[in-house]
Amino acid sequence: MISDFEFKSVYGIEDLLNIMKLLRSEDGCPWDREQTHSSIKSSLIEETYEVIEAINKNDSELLCEELGDVLLQVVFHSQMAKEDGVFGFENVVDGVCKKLVERHPHVFGEVKADTSEQVLRNWEDIKNKSKNRVTATESMLSVPRELPALMRGQKIQKKAKKVGFDWDSVDGALEKLEEETTELKKAIEKKNHDECFEELGDLLFSAVNVSRFIDCDAEEALTAANDKFLSRFSKVEQLANERGIDMKNSSLEELDRLWDEVKQGSF
Repeated sequence: MISDFEFKSVYGIEDLLNIMKLLRSEDGCPWDREQTHSSIKSSLIEETYEVIEAINKNDSELLCEELGDVLLQVVFHSQMAKEDGVFGFENVVDGVCKKLVERHPHVFGEVKADTSEQVLRNWEDIKNKSKNRVTATESMLSVPRELPALMRGQKIQKKAKKVGFDWDSVDGALEKLEEETTELKKAIEKKNHDECFEELGDLLFSAVNVSRFIDCDAEEALTAANDKFLSRFSKVEQLANERGIDMKNSSLEELDRLWDEVKQGSF
């Protein structure tokens, strides 16, 4: 049986399913046999981010490889579920196909949707109906808590907007951001850790609100800010080394001057 997989020039999805079945069998791999849904859940997250990395790099070869790794995770979980008698890969495929047909009535039915906005509205309405979600709260609670917090906040706020619970313009969001900044300062002055924790969360949530109004993805904006800081810090460190400055024993004012020099592009 093993030799069937060793000499193929091209493999298909059935081969992948059979390989995973073999790896999980008594004649397969000890490590693969030991895994559970919980033990490999972090792998799915890691592989997904590697797909994003390939997309950001515009690397088609890497994207193809990383999509394969994500598919492997789907097949892995499906095989474990099949062994438990819960569902199999065929059920996963069947379910997603039915979902695509159901949620595209403008393609497979008589519903009209000429714009992306109409498509998204229909998708959300059909999704809520199929999940028996009636209230806005139920819709918000459906946003997974496991999502990155900025992304989750943005999704929750979008759902609140659909029922009219939103500022009229970015001005209201900015005023709220300033209000939360003031409240955080007061909590810091009181040296109350619990209040600081709460107010910091409110400040970040308000910042997400602003990002939504100016049509910027909060998660991507923070990622870009992280990258910018790393790039500038690297140049500050390089500049300090060239001038014989010991960063560890320098004042913040001295380092800030280097930072401003880098920021202004004079280095």
